[in-house]
Amino acid sequence: MPTFKVFVNDRKTNKIGEAPIYLRIIKNRKSSYISLGYYIRPEDWDSNKSVVKKSHPNSNRLNNYLAEKLSEVQRHTLDLESKSKGINVKEMKKAVVGAVSPSFLKYLDRFYLSQEEKVSVGTFNKIKGVIEKVKQFVGNNDLLFDDLTVTWLKSYETYMRNHFKNSTNTIHANFKVIRRIINEAINEDLLPFEKNPFHRFKLKTEKTNIEYLTEKELKLIEELDLVTRTKMDIHRDMYVFAAYTGGIRISDIIQLKWKNFDGERIYKQAQKTGEIISIKVPRVGLTILEKYKQKKGKPEDFIFPILKNDVNYSDPKNLHRAISSSTAYVNKNLKIIAEATKITKRLHFHTSRHTFATSAIRKGMRFENASKILGHTNMKTTQIYAKIVNEELDKAMEIFN
Repeated sequence: MPTFKVFVNDRKTNKIGEAPIYLRIIKNRKSSYISLGYYIRPEDWDSNKSVVKKSHPNSNRLNNYLAEKLSEVQRHTLDLESKSKGINVKEMKKAVVGAVSPSFLKYLDRFYLSQEEKVSVGTFNKIKGVIEKVKQFVGNNDLLFDDLTVTWLKSYETYMRNHFKNSTNTIHANFKVIRRIINEAINEDLLPFEKNPFHRFKLKTEKTNIEYLTEKELKLIEELDLVTRTKMDIHRDMYVFAAYTGGIRISDIIQLKWKNFDGERIYKQAQKTGEIISIKVPRVGLTILEKYKQKKGKPEDFIFPILKNDVNYSDPKNLHRAISSSTAYVNKNLKIIAEATKITKRLHFHTSRHTFATSAIRKGMRFENASKILGHTNMKTTQIYAKIVNEELDKAMEIFN
């Protein structure tokens, strides 16, 4: 007959000093472990009595929960043994883990906290946003792992579409984060693999139109007279520089320093991927850099005067905040530039990246080289631009129809 023990695994303490509560099932000197979905400080646990000490603010509620779950598992196990005498401890765990359904909402909070030092500030904020939306949907109710069904996913999909007015692709991005969190919970034995609702739920996406400029449109922006509008002139130069120089992302171009330029090439660690960017600057790019070279100071100074040289940006949160606000300002000015040049496309900084990619492939650059310069981790991403160029050529051939 199996025995049971509730304990705190202090070898898995998280960054805020809390350890997970586990249930140990022992049979024939073999053990299996089930996470009970709660974390507490090891000093708040009475290992002799296997209960939460009164020093914990929610000791009564937690002890009631643990006693209830222990009782559920014991009942379920006895039922299993009566039906199958030869069941081993691993089979027993697999069968009873469904009887222990901790709070998915509480797990969301714990997952969020665990990611702060593992991911970029941007990704961390994205996870936070996804979790906040789930909480709005749930309201004052709890959300257990047992509640995570295909029906729940469909209901939440409808809520995102109607309440938040989210597009199909935004909904897809939200579900990708939720799926990742559920997979992590499965790894922690909080949910059986076969109960993952995403096994039976297809994520949908819609094809989006990729905006890019033609050579003629880019030339209009290059030649626009902005002498009296200093900030707009800087933002235009950044856009043109990126459109010719590898489609550098705005987060990287804002952080470019003179120490990253050796007179011919740009060397920089990409903020998004962590990869080292090494791009030979073309003639147009060199002309732009020459313009700012007149104001060149120390090697640590920024090339484009967006961030302040005398401010310490070592805190990732402060840096992310500064880049985000600067990006919004740049995109606002690019919209004005589009109006001034009578470009009807929705102009924002990322279109400079699309412009470089389509132009490079149109001019005959090999996919492998374009992919490496753009910093793509997947060749399929680069092939999207090849498809755009092919569609252009197909359209050009329509003159013969």
